Amino acid sequence: MGEMTFLLASPLVGAVVLALFGHRRYAAEVNVAFSALTLVAAAVLTEKVIEDGPAILLWEQFFVDSLNVFLVALTAFVAMTTSLFSRPYMRIEHAHGKVTDAGLRLYHSMYQMFSFTMLVVLTTNNLGIMWVALEAATLTTVLLIALYRTHASLEAAWKYFILCGVGIAQALFGTILVYFTSEKILGPGVGALLWTHLDAVKGQLEPTVMSLAFVFLMVGYGTKVGLVPLHNWLPDAHAEGPTPISAVLSGLLLNVALYALIRFKVITDGALLAASDGGIPFASRLMMGFGLLSVVVAACFLSRQKDIKRMFAYSSIEHMGLITFAFGMGGPVASFAGLLHMTLHSLTKSAIFFAVGHAAQKAGTQMMDEIRGLMQINPTVGWGLMLGTAAILGMPPFGVFASEFLILTTAIAQQPWAAPILLFALGVSFAAIFGKVQPMVFGETTAKRLPHPPALVPVFTHLSLVLMLGLYTPPYLADWYRQAARLIG
Repeated sequence: MGEMTFLLASPLVGAVVLALFGHRRYAAEVNVAFSALTLVAAAVLTEKVIEDGPAILLWEQFFVDSLNVFLVALTAFVAMTTSLFSRPYMRIEHAHGKVTDAGLRLYHSMYQMFSFTMLVVLTTNNLGIMWVALEAATLTTVLLIALYRTHASLEAAWKYFILCGVGIAQALFGTILVYFTSEKILGPGVGALLWTHLDAVKGQLEPTVMSLAFVFLMVGYGTKVGLVPLHNWLPDAHAEGPTPISAVLSGLLLNVALYALIRFKVITDGALLAASDGGIPFASRLMMGFGLLSVVVAACFLSRQKDIKRMFAYSSIEHMGLITFAFGMGGPVASFAGLLHMTLHSLTKSAIFFAVGHAAQKAGTQMMDEIRGLMQINPTVGWGLMLGTAAILGMPPFGVFASEFLILTTAIAQQPWAAPILLFALGVSFAAIFGKVQPMVFGETTAKRLPHPPALVPVFTHLSLVLMLGLYTPPYLADWYRQAARLIG
């Protein structure tokens, strides 16, 4: 209980403290300190779950197992490294007049509140609290996307708020339908919304109601995941918000929303198992359909992008579609691959946004045609962007190659009709992204070298982990993924 309390209290207290002092000179260091405390708490909680197994905490309102504790550790780690990156980045934005003192206070406090809401979503056992926490995450990110107060950033924030607000309303209706069928078995009250209780009786839930509920949940939480055709908010939010927020949006929030969907899929599959005719479960078909559509549409849009952050936002849509497709296929190998790809995408995409942030700050623009010769301006930024791009495109020996290979080979075995579509989309994405990044890194430029040292420790820390997971997966980590995969499928 102490570990869970500390995990949630650290970012919450940090949000309150930084709401008061987030504009001071030392605010960035305080933000890093609270993120570090959260990471320590996540590490302690993870160790406890590995040693003692799943645990139900705080009057059954919170629950940790192999699935969510691995995402808790990933979330805390990426939030910590992003806070390190944002320390010099936001100071430069403040020095250039893009962010006021009030804006810095808002940024630092909402950064910690964003971490708090994501951790609540991941650890809560109550599906109602999960919905509330995801809505709170929406509200905090709206404020962060609109931080620059430009016309474009305000428009992106409103688009995000309206689309995700409509989506989260669909998720609420789906949650109500789940309660409607569960209370007949578990009785009225909070117990009918506790995931552990629902998982124990999932075979007794009404299949028709659960199917209808999952449709609303897929639309609702799928909007937060950025699945096509519910994705329109995501490129604008990435392009107009501060780069550290692009990193955590792409690396963390999309994972958290998909996690919520996976929890409901487990219950829905259990409810439909008895009524199944032996074919592919309804929830799996729905996830495969949305996932495959997202991969194809995102790949087609990549070649049309001129803004580098928008391009990598569409890349996030593509990879979340691939992960959703993997979880839709189900089974131990596909679920293992989906979890591995979630980890690798979070680490790689956040590293890319760190490098992109420094490059865009130097050039004074996010337009790719105006960013050239990063190897001459700052070789470490150039190498960070080039290696990150190679990793996210699935080039060996980076780990993304391994996870994509597992997903594709499983598709060939289980859904052979989908494999050529996936290969085509991945090929188009490779050509589009590599063709645009190569001149940015190696092109000719007359610009001077970067005058300030960029924060590149987070970039190469993330890429080193992605490289390691491509060459060697520690046995305890592999066992962790296998346990989580069994829980899913």
